[in-house]
Amino acid sequence: MKTEFKLIADLIETSTRVLDVGCGDGTLMEFLKDNKEIDIRGIEISKNNVQQCIGKGLTVIEGDAEQDLSQFPDGSFDFVILSQTLQAFLNPEKVISELLRVGKKAIVTIPNFGYWKVRLHLLMKGTMPVTRTLPDEWYNTPNLHMCTIKDFFTFCENRKINIYKSIALQNLKSSKITDTNLALKNLTAVLGIFLIEK
Repeated sequence: MKTEFKLIADLIETSTRVLDVGCGDGTLMEFLKDNKEIDIRGIEISKNNVQQCIGKGLTVIEGDAEQDLSQFPDGSFDFVILSQTLQAFLNPEKVISELLRVGKKAIVTIPNFGYWKVRLHLLMKGTMPVTRTLPDEWYNTPNLHMCTIKDFFTFCENRKINIYKSIALQNLKSSKITDTNLALKNLTAVLGIFLIEK
């Protein structure tokens, strides 16, 4: 997790306004606040998580990103972060659209359902896999929309969304994703990290 946080931090410029969407208990926000000179805020649906964030001295509002991002004016943040949450939304397309409206750039990280161990587990056992990045059973998972790195590339391409930077994370190693190595990264990465802009 720390590797993902560091990669996200490296994508954010200093002295910028940042919004963490679906910030959970504020772990990523706290890391960014401690390691980057930025003005960071969060939005989180869980009342309990919001209270944990406030307890850590973080600025967080309680809200549902699918409904409440519309309250923010256009371009009110330099960067908007959505870390491993996209797959849990009812309408991911609407959320991405809102991220790119509210923020000048968006950082989206996704657990890669195209990872070879996930594919192999499904092929050999015939059941939905439980892994470190996908820790829930099929019946209690918050994941509604399974997405691969390749899916996200296609999604952005079809909507004329510019992928400014794309990073594959495998164990503690990160590498750049390009058009030429996309199929390989889709197979070997557990996580995709994307810096996108309209």
